Amino acid sequence: MRAVWAQRREELLSDCVVSPHVFEHMVDRLYDFVVPYQQCLETEAGKRNVHLYLEGLLSHLDRKHAEEIAAFVDVERLVMQEFIGTAPWDHRPLVQVLVGQVVHQLGEPDGVLAFDPSSFPKRGTHSVGVKRQWCGHRGKIDTCQVGVYMGYVTRRDHAVLDFRLSLPEDWARDPQRRQECHVPEEVQYHTRPEQCLEMLDMWGGSVPHGWVVGDDELGRHTRFRGQLRARGERYVLGVPCTTTMRDLAVPLPVYCGRGRRPKPPWQAVTAWRQSLHPDEWTRLTVRDGEKGPVEIELVKRRVQTRLERKRTGPHEWLVVTRRPLADEGTLEPQASRDASDQDARYRYRYYLTPTCVSEVELEEPSLAELARVIKAGVCIEASFKRGKSEAGMDEYQVRTVRRESTIEECGNTIGYTGIR
Repeated sequence: MRAVWAQRREELLSDCVVSPHVFEHMVDRLYDFVVPYQQCLETEAGKRNVHLYLEGLLSHLDRKHAEEIAAFVDVERLVMQEFIGTAPWDHRPLVQVLVGQVVHQLGEPDGVLAFDPSSFPKRGTHSVGVKRQWCGHRGKIDTCQVGVYMGYVTRRDHAVLDFRLSLPEDWARDPQRRQECHVPEEVQYHTRPEQCLEMLDMWGGSVPHGWVVGDDELGRHTRFRGQLRARGERYVLGVPCTTTMRDLAVPLPVYCGRGRRPKPPWQAVTAWRQSLHPDEWTRLTVRDGEKGPVEIELVKRRVQTRLERKRTGPHEWLVVTRRPLADEGTLEPQASRDASDQDARYRYRYYLTPTCVSEVELEEPSLAELARVIKAGVCIEASFKRGKSEAGMDEYQVRTVRRESTIEECGNTIGYTGIR
C-alpha cells in the first residue's frame, strides 16, 4: 500500500510542476500596467525607479523595504532610498491614475466609499507622526503611526484609493520636529473626520457610489454625520456601545393633560439591545466563506441620539448586528475599546444611518442592503491585510514624510486589474 501511495504521490507532484513560461504574459501586463504611472513622473530616473520599486514590492522578499528591494533589483541602496524618501516628485498624479483605473474596473452606481484609519506600530519618537495612541493593529494604546484611508468596495472587488497621514496636533505645532521630518508647511493639523471629508470632496464626484461607511471612530462625531447629510451622502457609521438614544417606535407614555407631552426616555444602546425580544432579530447571509456561508443577525429601529451639550439630534436608523463569538473573523475592525460589546454568546456592534439627507426624506433601507454595506466596511480591512502581506505596506523604514504608500497602492491595484 505504501509503494502505491508513493508512486501516486510522485505522479501528483509531477503534475504540479509549472513552467516559468506560464508567467511571461503576466510580466508583460505588469509592464503595461506601470506605464501610466511612469508617465506621471517628470524625471527619467523616477520613471525607471517606479518599475523597480513595484518589482520589489511584488517579489518573494520577506522584508520589502528600500535596502532589500535595492539588492533584489541590483541598484545602489541610496538610489532606492532617495526615490522613496527625498526625490522631488508629486504623488497626486499617481493617485489620479489609480482612481481612474479602479473606477473603470470596479465602478458601480451603488458602490461604497469606506473610510478607515490604519495603524502601523513603530518604535522610537522620531518617525513623522509617531505617538502613543490607539493602535487598532494591536487593540491597545501603543506607539504607532496612523494613516487615514479611503477605500472603494463594489460587488466585483475592493481597493484603496487615497490616504492621508494623521499628523497629531503636538506634532503639527512643533517646528523642530516638522523640520527634521521635512513636513511641508501646507500640511497642518486636521482631525481624522476632516481628512475623510477632504478625500470625499476630492473624489466623491468622480467615483460612483451610493454609500459611505466608517467605524465608530468616525461615527461617534455627530458633526461628521451632519456634514455627510449636508453633502447628500447616505452613510452607515459605527457608533460606540455607550451611545445614548431614544427609541421612536415605543408607545409614548400617557399624557396627563398638563405640561409638555411626554417623549420616549433616553437610554444607552446597550440597555435597549438587552431589552429586545429574541424574535426581533433577522438572520441574513452576507457572503460565502471558506468554511461555509457567513451569516449575520440584524435589528433596525428609528431613533434619535444626543448631540453636543445634550441637544437632540435628527432622526436616524439604528442598526445593531450580532455574531456568535466563535464566528468572529480576524478582519473585524477594532477602532476603540467601546466599539462593541458582548454577552456569553454574541458580539454586538452598533451603526447609524440617516433617514434624511439634504432635507430629502430617504426610503427606509432593507436589512439586506444594510448588511451588504456593513460588510463593505470590513472589506477595507481585507485591503489592508493584502497590502501589508503582499506589497510590504507596513515594512517601510522612512522617518520623514514619505510617498511609498502611493506606490504600494498602485501595486495592490495590479490584483484588481487582472494581473494576479
